[in-house]
Amino acid sequence: MAHVELTLSPLPAHVRTVRLVAVAAARRAGLEAGLVDELRLALGEACSRAVALHARHAPDVPVSVLVTDGPDGLTVEVRDRGPAAGPLSGNLAEEMLDNADEPDGLVDPDVALAVLSGLVDDCDIAVRPDGTTVTMRWPLPPPVLGVAGPGSTAVAQA
Repeated sequence: MAHVELTLSPLPAHVRTVRLVAVAAARRAGLEAGLVDELRLALGEACSRAVALHARHAPDVPVSVLVTDGPDGLTVEVRDRGPAAGPLSGNLAEEMLDNADEPDGLVDPDVALAVLSGLVDDCDIAVRPDGTTVTMRWPLPPPVLGVAGPGSTAVAQA
């Protein structure tokens, strides 16, 4: 089981670094190519949301990202210490357009949560007074036992 933990300053430039590290860990774990793209997009949304909250409310507190692969699949957790998100009002598309001109170029936190829940099939969002934890999970193929190659047989573990 692999475990990668990152803490990042709340700067938009660091979101790309987190995506690169998480994608590398996902590929090493054997996540399917289509799901790697989903992870990249979803993690970008979750990290941008967390960075936006920290930049506004906790600029000296790092955002925490945890990537774990194991028998239950690949899990990515993004933890922030911003204020709890409020409910979305009105139409999501209108809300996104209204927030498109954010002066700092960061994602509106409430809209990001709505986008995340539509992007990832297995996504839990735990909102607490001291912050939010977004946990996303993707299935991994069963591990292969033995050495695969010419003249050998790979056996999948059930």
